[in-house]
Amino acid sequence: MTILISNATIVNEGKSVFGHVVIDGDTIQQVSFAALPPHGSYDQCIDAMGCVVMPGVIDTHVHFREPGLTAKADIGSESRAAAYGGVTTYFDMPNTVPQTTTMEALEEKWHLAAEKSHVNYAFFFGATNDNISQLGRLDPHSVPGIKLFMGSSTGNMLVDSDEALRQLFAQATLPVMAHCEDTTLINQQMALARQRFGDDPPVDQHPQIRSEEACYASTAHAVALAREYGTRLHVAHLSTARELSLFEPWDGTGTMPLVTAEAVIAHLMFCDADYASLGTRIKCNPAVKGAADRAALRRALADGTILTVATDHAPHRLADKQGGCSKAASGMPMVQFSLPAMLQFCDEGVITLPRLVQLMCHHPAMLFGVSRRGFLRPGFKADVVIVRPHAPWTVDAGIIQSKCGWSPLEGHQFDWHVEHTFCNGRHVVDNGRFDPAVRGEQVTFRC
Repeated sequence: MTILISNATIVNEGKSVFGHVVIDGDTIQQVSFAALPPHGSYDQCIDAMGCVVMPGVIDTHVHFREPGLTAKADIGSESRAAAYGGVTTYFDMPNTVPQTTTMEALEEKWHLAAEKSHVNYAFFFGATNDNISQLGRLDPHSVPGIKLFMGSSTGNMLVDSDEALRQLFAQATLPVMAHCEDTTLINQQMALARQRFGDDPPVDQHPQIRSEEACYASTAHAVALAREYGTRLHVAHLSTARELSLFEPWDGTGTMPLVTAEAVIAHLMFCDADYASLGTRIKCNPAVKGAADRAALRRALADGTILTVATDHAPHRLADKQGGCSKAASGMPMVQFSLPAMLQFCDEGVITLPRLVQLMCHHPAMLFGVSRRGFLRPGFKADVVIVRPHAPWTVDAGIIQSKCGWSPLEGHQFDWHVEHTFCNGRHVVDNGRFDPAVRGEQVTFRC
């Protein structure tokens, strides 16, 4: 099938230029910047006048909950939500049931995604104190990296042995993505909070319990180990201004830094003042911090200190979000709304449109070595998104595609609308109409 997308503002490779995109089968055939569309006979023509065309978003940090936690979410429901949000590729995290800490569990996830995923997929392999020896068995063409819970436990995936940590950083040939919070400091602050507030401290204490100090101490340790052993390290979901000092801004030229950082939508949109109105709906780990931290993270999007933006999409049933710091589950669904949220930041002058595409498409592809995705280039896979500005809409329960059925953004108005999502040339979302027959592909990586 051949498709012509014409008369759009194409945002790609650092530029915003009027032009046209031709798709042939699953591949981008042509990107033209001429005044008129390329001549030819096409099976489908989309006049994208007034719209922005960009590569499909690559979200390198999601929790789609399958297998084992499918009451909250599953690969089918969450990949549908991704498609509605212009996300054409996701990397799923290993804290499922069973955890993705064995080759057998990894292969089972590949099998499930091939059957159910509506967009492209990859899966991180989880590190534990006991499986470091397995890391050498990982196929670098099939696995994006190793997920390390460093100082903050998720099930039994906490790697708290210094010997195991050093072995991991010494042996890892794949990128290491680390969740960095210091458990000892967190436990100390939780004990103090319980003395003051009782067994389940109120949620507004969450940023004091999972504190700036806990984040900085763990992140600094991870960065030091990466520099000592020459290991590629990507620190997930920075939440504090202080952590930013550990990273060097990258201007996009030359080799990407050895040590890089991610921000996620929750820490860019919310601050501690929002606990009063949103409560545990915005409870996540690391905690949403102060307004000054949020402002610093937003500035870091523009200056090159933050290299990627993801969601840490982590749905829970609302019943699981009841309680306070001890009882309420941490995490929120975000994959459907990350692109509109970032486009809102463009309107507010936080970043430019080309910078958004770098953070959400180009840099994820470059950092992890994604093959033939993340750019609008001839010969690349046709993962393409069309978004329309000045098309206001409001988040309500009726439009939420995630299985959990809620969002902390309910009632929020966005002015950009994802009109079309193409995944490998398949029109998975067409002006709100979803094609359930579309299946994504397993992402491959360049070594």
